[in-house]
Amino acid sequence: MSEVTIGIMGLATVLVLFMTGIELAFAMALVGFIGFSYIVSFKAGLNLLAKDIFDVFSSYGFTVIPLFVLMGQIAFNAGIAKRLYEAAYRFVGHIPGGLAMATVAGATVFKAICGSSPATAATFASVAVPEMDRYGYAKKLSTGIVATVGTLGILIPPSVTLIVFGIITEQSIGKLFLAGIVPGLMIAFFFICIIYVWCRLNPELGPKGERSTWKQRLVSLPEVLWVVAVFLLVIGGLMYGFFTPTEAGSVGTFAVLLLSVVKRDIDLKGYIKSVVESLRTACMVLMLIAGSQVLGHFLARTKIPMLAADWIMGLPLSPDVIMIIISIVYLVGGSFIDDLAFMVLATPIFYPVIIKLGYDPLWFGMIIAITVMVGVVIPPVAINVFVVKAVTKQPLGVIYSGVYPFLLSLVFCAFLLFIFPQIATFLPAMLMK
Repeated sequence: MSEVTIGIMGLATVLVLFMTGIELAFAMALVGFIGFSYIVSFKAGLNLLAKDIFDVFSSYGFTVIPLFVLMGQIAFNAGIAKRLYEAAYRFVGHIPGGLAMATVAGATVFKAICGSSPATAATFASVAVPEMDRYGYAKKLSTGIVATVGTLGILIPPSVTLIVFGIITEQSIGKLFLAGIVPGLMIAFFFICIIYVWCRLNPELGPKGERSTWKQRLVSLPEVLWVVAVFLLVIGGLMYGFFTPTEAGSVGTFAVLLLSVVKRDIDLKGYIKSVVESLRTACMVLMLIAGSQVLGHFLARTKIPMLAADWIMGLPLSPDVIMIIISIVYLVGGSFIDDLAFMVLATPIFYPVIIKLGYDPLWFGMIIAITVMVGVVIPPVAINVFVVKAVTKQPLGVIYSGVYPFLLSLVFCAFLLFIFPQIATFLPAMLMK
């Protein structure tokens, strides 16, 4: 049996194991270990398994993941999102669909210190949906925008998805963060435009709220400014080389914690809860990386990534068509497997193809991030939709009917990135030479 055949059988086995309910991280590690042992030796397989898992969990560079996750969890448990939503509502609540627009604005700012999509969806489902209910908003609009707006954290830094992508592809996390800012803000703007047009065409979807006075608006601004200050501290430190990504995570986490303690927004119980939740998430992500390392070394031994790259390069198709096909693979795969997990599984295979085709790795990261954004809100594995359903108790059909119009924003942004790659690359090129 050839090594390529063994590798293909290994990938198929990973998917079969996942379908049986085994976590993908353990499935990848198990198949990688058995496959490497079969090709080389049992002792070599044991050494590979021990070394890869130890290297991931003892790596200083990977501490960036739990730190940024902890920063978001502290902000989440300190109620920062609720006050950001209230500040946004003061400015746009009186416009048709204004409460939904305020949800987009509040979540966009909140994403500057929280990289978790489910956490954002859960927060605004509990904060924004009841308020929209009070003003008679249609359930499909209120739940749909809450489920969709959580995806912004995949692009807007500090994004756990971009951190993992940077680790896998050995790209600068600081540059990836900068590359995600403009596309993320564009998508947020498109969300607002869709809300405005939708509510103009059907005013019953989002009735006007109360108009706030300028005094009320100005009083609400400091909360926004604090968050922006933390964001600029973290991204500015990365951009100018004052911090490594890990140090930026430490500084940002300490700043959010200090702000929360000074304002008495979090107590010891809330802090412990944040640490526990962060450890749970970080261990899941690190185990995914460790499992992919083991599987990746097995696949490298079979030469499948290189052969796949050569085969795809030999197809009589233009590079753009090949890139679209790869994006569809990520989209379909992420619809059946957790999107972050599928990204960890697929990126080592397709990344060499992208490099051979001559695409910018930062641009590729943004395209993949957008496909992940779509994946977390479309069936069957739509984690954000499930989170909103759990909080609001609304049927899945109602939530999905509100999600689909906003997918146009993601598709349109991806289209613009294909036409104008500079949307993603000009900030890193200008600010981090």
